[in-house]
Amino acid sequence: MMDTQALRHLVVSSLEDMKAVDLRVIDVREVTTVTDLMVVASGNSNRHVRSLADHLVKSVKQAGAAPLGVEGADQAEWVLVDLADVVVHIMRPQVREFYNLEKLWSLGEEHADDESPSLPS
Repeated sequence: MMDTQALRHLVVSSLEDMKAVDLRVIDVREVTTVTDLMVVASGNSNRHVRSLADHLVKSVKQAGAAPLGVEGADQAEWVLVDLADVVVHIMRPQVREFYNLEKLWSLGEEHADDESPSLPS
């Protein structure tokens, strides 16, 4: 199993490769025991959302890990990819704005391109 930092890097790289929009990494360890990190990103269309999720799943599998589950890929308005220590939400901008997960899970939010805050081991 990959450690959280390596999985975070893989997720961010995979989503950036496919031009995810407004990528955010939120450390939720202080507010839940379900997961360590939530990654929230947008796709420009249903097709883009689905492509982001498919590419992420493929990248994770190539790295030797396996998602616990993928939900929402059929409609591709909001796809959730559960990687245990990292849960990824890929959404259309309208859906993301409506649910506003960043505000809900705002504790410890960091931008994906902000590598300066290191995660404790």
